[in-house]
Amino acid sequence: MRIAAFGFRTLPPAKGAAGADKFALELFPRLVKLGHSVVAYNRQYKDVFVDVTEFKGVTIKTLKTVSKSGFDTLLHSCKATFDIIVNNTADIVHIQNGGNSIWALPLRLFGKKVFISQDGVDWKRDKWPWYGKLYLKLSAYLTATLPNQVIFDNVIAKRLFEDRFKKQFTFIPFGSEVDTTSISDNVLRRLSLTKGGYYLFIGRFIPDKGLHYLIPGFKQSNSNKKLVLIGGSPNSSEYEKEILAMGNEQIIFPGYIYGDEANSLIANAYCYIQPSDVEGLSPIVLTVMGLNVPMIVSDIPENLYVVEDTVTTFKKADAVSLAEQIDFCEANYDEMEKLARKAQQRALSVFNWDRVAEEHVQVFSKY
Repeated sequence: MRIAAFGFRTLPPAKGAAGADKFALELFPRLVKLGHSVVAYNRQYKDVFVDVTEFKGVTIKTLKTVSKSGFDTLLHSCKATFDIIVNNTADIVHIQNGGNSIWALPLRLFGKKVFISQDGVDWKRDKWPWYGKLYLKLSAYLTATLPNQVIFDNVIAKRLFEDRFKKQFTFIPFGSEVDTTSISDNVLRRLSLTKGGYYLFIGRFIPDKGLHYLIPGFKQSNSNKKLVLIGGSPNSSEYEKEILAMGNEQIIFPGYIYGDEANSLIANAYCYIQPSDVEGLSPIVLTVMGLNVPMIVSDIPENLYVVEDTVTTFKKADAVSLAEQIDFCEANYDEMEKLARKAQQRALSVFNWDRVAEEHVQVFSKY
């Protein structure tokens, strides 16, 4: 198959990357290993640019875009669509993010098979202004009608779309396994951290990630450990400034860290905390489970589907509830470790990246 893909930011991941980039990182090289050609369309921002033309067998085409949140995706996707059609770079187009659904129309008119990966209910995310949420609600109709098939990474969003649009869609979850051979304590020394001496969060500093509950909840707990928040906002925002202003000597913000260093931080953490209000199927939660690390998550349906009974949970948007769970974690760490082992068994048996790639090929062939 000749496959083209867009909707993520960069491959390999760079500053501002998130779950969509992790998905691209794991999926596209595996499609190449299965014998297919893949052209991935990277974004070039004024301050972020990955200077590569090939990555693990994936051909990289880089197109410039603006830094304005939301509009950067639309402009880049428009350019990628134009390039795919004019230069005939693929027969199959894999698009991430239902907000890009509008580009399925020209692609299908020019004979391309189009598949959209929808990672959640986007219009519920507080990072979008009212006009962004309105656009995403309208594009949900396009998502349900224009592509050859829609692929959901979580059953919650899939069920919502199926009920609303009276159609059947595909479910393929993310994988969880990571290469542990490169895990070390080098990044801990660089950040002056000790193994088991910190709680961890990795992700974007946007409202639906719930950092404005995480930090107050941590401060209300009795913990003497550190709280390390990796990441930032892809575009400078007032929310990010408010979060950074909450820092102190116990709460630190090292910035963006990816790859082996991020996995090393997870593997050596005392506990990972996922405080999200909205999620798809979180790749970082699956990674934490696969690395046998205790975890606390908000009790939203998307998180509960992934973890089942293998981690402790707190009430969504409730800093007091989170503080109670942090104190429970420290008072009952043996139990937390038992749950982490149970989570690892579930992750590695249910969520597998090689299987994810094979199932995408099956869907691309079927529709």
